[in-house]
Amino acid sequence: MTEPMTYGRYLALDQLLDAQHPLSDRHDELLFIIIHQTKELWLKQIIAELLLAKDLVRAGKLIEAYKNLARVSRIQAVMTLSWDVLATMTPSDYTRFREVLGPSSGFQSDQFRAVEVLLGLRGGGVPGPLSSEYARAPSLWDDANAALARAGFAVPEAALLRDWAQPYQPSDGVQAAWTQVYRDTATHWDLYQLAEKLVDIDDAMATWRHKHVVTVSRVIGMKMGTGGTAGVSYLESTLTKRAFPELWSLRTDL
Repeated sequence: MTEPMTYGRYLALDQLLDAQHPLSDRHDELLFIIIHQTKELWLKQIIAELLLAKDLVRAGKLIEAYKNLARVSRIQAVMTLSWDVLATMTPSDYTRFREVLGPSSGFQSDQFRAVEVLLGLRGGGVPGPLSSEYARAPSLWDDANAALARAGFAVPEAALLRDWAQPYQPSDGVQAAWTQVYRDTATHWDLYQLAEKLVDIDDAMATWRHKHVVTVSRVIGMKMGTGGTAGVSYLESTLTKRAFPELWSLRTDL
């Protein structure tokens, strides 16, 4: 006879709660592990939401995609708040177990890189199976620009037919087309709201990056990061990244 479903079985809590294996006897290492495992779980959900949103946008169902995109930005907000929890770990706490991390680094997170690639940020980071797979197809920004073109706007062909694996290059033509949307929001409400949902995600990503820099600076100062990364100086160089650049630059033209 099949056993009745329980909370623990449904959530696989035995496996989940047995997935933390500190390598030192320092109390704060458990927090460090749980914070990063939790981030990876949220990244998994973000990827699922972005993949569905991409399918909906490609199918012309822009309004239906709003919920998934809004969910992504709210998950990002939760992830940003988690830096405050990690910041309760002092530099002295961290240095007591840092050596057990060896060359491992969050820079190696394939899921985080996959999220960047799905949004449209390509050509950086450490490639992995997921990010390499998604880099071969159009990004969410490419899908949004294709939807703009299907609606009759003059989107440059270079933005619609390109090598998807290559970094996206901002286009004056793309900016001009989206600017038309913003100048007549009542007529183009579905595209306008899609654009604003994308800006929400870009905004949340910038906020996450900034809080990451502040937290790392607070915990390790200007030391090199694990895995040979440049630490704070590298993280600071990512603060200006934008997945949807024309949606920011067009604001100057309005």
